[in-house]
Amino acid sequence: MSTHSAGGPAAGSGTLTIGGDLVVNRLGFGAMQLTGPGVWGQPRDPDEAVRVLRRVVELGVTFVDTADSYGPFVSEQLIHKALSPYPEDLVIATKAGLTRSGPDDWRPVGRPEYLRQQAELSLRHLGVERIDLFQLHRIDPKVPLEDQLGELVLLQREGKIRHIGLSEVSVAEIEQARRIARVVSVQNLYNLATRQAEDVLEYAEREQLAFIPWFPMATGELARPGGPLDAISARHGASPSQLALAWLLRRSPVMLPIPGTSRVGHAEENVGAAGITLTDDEFAELADAV
Repeated sequence: MSTHSAGGPAAGSGTLTIGGDLVVNRLGFGAMQLTGPGVWGQPRDPDEAVRVLRRVVELGVTFVDTADSYGPFVSEQLIHKALSPYPEDLVIATKAGLTRSGPDDWRPVGRPEYLRQQAELSLRHLGVERIDLFQLHRIDPKVPLEDQLGELVLLQREGKIRHIGLSEVSVAEIEQARRIARVVSVQNLYNLATRQAEDVLEYAEREQLAFIPWFPMATGELARPGGPLDAISARHGASPSQLALAWLLRRSPVMLPIPGTSRVGHAEENVGAAGITLTDDEFAELADAV
């Protein structure tokens, strides 16, 4: 595979330590878009998907986020094909807890035997002996949380997963989960234009949990001509989406954005956000614009 450079452009984002022992550059990569339309089936250009993965690692990305349900399985298998044997400092995070019956269809299933099965499949598809970060993709309201997370704790004791994370949860749910398992990360929808998870981010920062915002590049109306992003973009010679990522990186030291794409050029542009530093005034202007 291509030469790996943890000191590449992505290193400009700084580092974050997940769970006390996994040090990653704070600009990661989300592998959801490497699949077919509706996050279903094979990508239109599998070779380009492989090139994207190899390129982001070349550029210093050391955190790749995926899930069993992306494809399903397609994303994990592409990661294995593109990046194995894995660089020592590459952290691969995956998830289980959402099932698929077709494009754009997602249904939570948190039965312990199902989560165990999916963990075993992820180990096989990724070609690893232990999953660095295994996230409960959604809490299944039909299954006691103790049973869902309890199974992940068993897998952890067996050495099959290193750390446990959560996705799309409230502060109360994180607190409940932490009574059952040691939780090291939270992945919620959060971006410059959508900040309903602000309380979860603040909790993560207080408790030193990694906060992994998904859909991180959304800019909403802020990128309209003459809008705040438009003016700051011109000043930096950067795209609105790059500035949206730069804003997230500036927003909190526990922030770990995972922009995804299926094109090499777009991946290079995203990683370029690590080299953009917003002034205090620019940061405040964007923060206040929503």
